[in-house]
Amino acid sequence: MTIRVIIVDDQAMGRAGFAALLSAQADIDVVGEAPDGRQGVQVSRSTHPDVVLMDVRMPEMDGLTAAREILDPPPGVVHRPKVLMLTTFDIDDYVYEALRAGASGFLLKDAPPADLIAAVRVVASGEALLAPSVTRRLIADFVQQRPAPRKDPALRLKGLTPRETEVLELIARGLSNQEIAGHLVLAEQTVKTHIGRVLAKLDLRDRAQAVIFAYEAGLVRPGDSG
Repeated sequence: MTIRVIIVDDQAMGRAGFAALLSAQADIDVVGEAPDGRQGVQVSRSTHPDVVLMDVRMPEMDGLTAAREILDPPPGVVHRPKVLMLTTFDIDDYVYEALRAGASGFLLKDAPPADLIAAVRVVASGEALLAPSVTRRLIADFVQQRPAPRKDPALRLKGLTPRETEVLELIARGLSNQEIAGHLVLAEQTVKTHIGRVLAKLDLRDRAQAVIFAYEAGLVRPGDSG
């Protein structure tokens, strides 16, 4: 199955580079581009991509606002693609807010080409959350800098079984399904089942939201070792 991608970035050279790299893959088809967030929303709604590669800083409408419009569309718009944010280390607050808005993950703009290709495939498959070691540190920083005002996540944790809570904690620490299976001495398929139940019970879209939820609920705290 071909992964349909659109690229939203205000730098023409950047869009061209990403498009050339992704289009060269047999399983990825770049179906549209846009130079700003506003046009990115329009292109997304007209082309129905599986993944939107979204820069954060752009004129007209920034990537965060565009991501919110794509992920929380008005009535009548049913298509909701995955959103992969393109960022740099100096805009942590934007990345955190993007994840809370429902973005499936983020990628550093200077990441190796192979990482970009893998990121698109991972996000398209619903796995989300990229580069666990980097992600873990950054999200810990986000939560430390921007404590969530809501207290309900801790209460919602009570609906999980002890095993599901354990799995959620390991997701938040950046472990893959295979690593969680090894840590808990479970079959990988069993881990996938637990993750599915966690997401369903907590009404979360994907692993990225699960990580944010775990930090907000206090299940994992900034500075905890992985």
